[in-house]
Amino acid sequence: MANEKNETVHSSFWSNIFSYSTEKTDLQISLQSIPLFKSLGKKDLALILNLLHNRSYLPGEYIFYQGDPGIGLYILRQGEVRILHEYENGNKVDLATFTKGDFFGELALVDGETRSASAIAETEVKAAVIFKPDLDEFIEKYPKKGIKILNGISHIIATRLRSLNEEFFSLQRGNK
Repeated sequence: MANEKNETVHSSFWSNIFSYSTEKTDLQISLQSIPLFKSLGKKDLALILNLLHNRSYLPGEYIFYQGDPGIGLYILRQGEVRILHEYENGNKVDLATFTKGDFFGELALVDGETRSASAIAETEVKAAVIFKPDLDEFIEKYPKKGIKILNGISHIIATRLRSLNEEFFSLQRGNK
């Protein structure tokens, strides 16, 4: 940990390592490009669209605070969001910056634990949010589709964990 009050750390866990096109503005196409929903068909995606809640945030506004309950996945439709972690000693670390087409908060769909970092709107932000209770209800109603979504979440977590492991092992090799 650095002595500076605010530093930027590039960690593969927070990086958007899932490449997909955000050129098209159609939310259904954007959803299909996210690993969470890739295996769903157009009819299934239409059902998911009904779960989305649109939210807008002003520059500097907190989307959620570190320590808040994790209640949903955010898909950026416009703007820029900074993810910030604050240590108990007051040091702050910028973990990632997300832009249009990026998503964050997927762990909240699995465990509902508290947020490990804060999300702050850097610019005017428009986001589509899927809240955990809505997704849980969807999974209960459509278990086969739910399994596909949960497999998508597993893929995201596994990919990020593998990348983080590689980063860690690379650092370990560098310290020897």
